[in-house]
Amino acid sequence: MPLLRVHLDSDRITARLVLQLHQEGRTHHESREAARDEVWRQGRTPAGEPVFVGITNGRRNVQLLYDVEVYSDTVG
Repeated sequence: MPLLRVHLDSDRITARLVLQLHQEGRTHHESREAARDEVWRQGRTPAGEPVFVGITNGRRNVQLLYDVEVYSDTVG
């Protein structure tokens, strides 16, 4: 199944929290749900849980990065 990379705008404090939770093997539920919602907004259907892959290193605009497996658009 294809992966969709989702970029979520964030602030530095939240981004650090999400990264810390990920490193501890825990989940930031709010951002994971936001990633799932973004997939739906883009007209795709999530096929699995969003997977946190990192944060951008922007000076002003920090983003959380999630990969989400989505169903293929083709119908068999």
